[in-house]
Amino acid sequence: MTPTPSHLTPAAATLLGEPALQRIEAIRSERWIAYPRAKQALAILQQLVAHPRTTRMPSLAIYGDSGMGKTMIMQRFRSEHPPVFDATAGVEQTLVLALQMTGRPSERRFFAQLLATAGAPRSSRCDIVELEQAAIRVLRTIGVKVLVIDEIHNILAGPHRDQRIILNTLRFLSNELSLSLVCLGVGDAREAIGGDIQLARRIDEMQLHRWVANEEFETLVALILRNLPLRKPSLLTARALRRVLQMTDGVSARIFRVLNELAIDAIVAGDEEITDEAVEHWRPVVERQAAFA
Repeated sequence: MTPTPSHLTPAAATLLGEPALQRIEAIRSERWIAYPRAKQALAILQQLVAHPRTTRMPSLAIYGDSGMGKTMIMQRFRSEHPPVFDATAGVEQTLVLALQMTGRPSERRFFAQLLATAGAPRSSRCDIVELEQAAIRVLRTIGVKVLVIDEIHNILAGPHRDQRIILNTLRFLSNELSLSLVCLGVGDAREAIGGDIQLARRIDEMQLHRWVANEEFETLVALILRNLPLRKPSLLTARALRRVLQMTDGVSARIFRVLNELAIDAIVAGDEEITDEAVEHWRPVVERQAAFA
């Protein structure tokens, strides 16, 4: 049995025997990397699921610029708590229900979205009260403990009256069903949630700051490199790491994209490693194409 190369995770090492095109496809595919900041967020979210049902449930808001990994954390959290069929009750239990706030939310659209996400049919003739009662009934039946709302800052796109109604609705659902709320969004999300003081007081905050040159960033890069199926270890100096930060402005999604494209370049060129020189000379694909226009 061939031992796993020390510079790769077992999953990445299994790809080394694959042709270049398959390895490149794997690099471009969406994958989860458990870096410390994301693990911390997931640990807090797990505490919400495990928390005993009380009249005032703890909740969490995760703020961060676009591309800082909020949605990936939400998707990972949801995948760790998939729906499970309860044979005794005859229904599918869904501890974690996740949805994305619509671009211009209203009370009707929000309840309709809740029902659709929960897989419950509804009549287009239902009034607001019927939609509300149906949503409460369905969420209680399927056992939702945590309601996750991504892009919560979209609340601000609606009129002030609708904003207040949506926030009141979230607080009502949390009280009525003893469920925790998890809200994710950019910096404006704090303003959106702050529109309801009572709701804001019960929501803890976690900020996903942009990366800076420190040990935490070095750990992130090391974990990304261990998940790239290159045959040689990539040993980047502090200067190269600073260059990565400069090119990406410390945004998680851009950091992943730069390292992924560098890895693909290394496979295509046959180098099988990311070098300081490659980092120094790397340019976005769009700029490369523009150079030949």
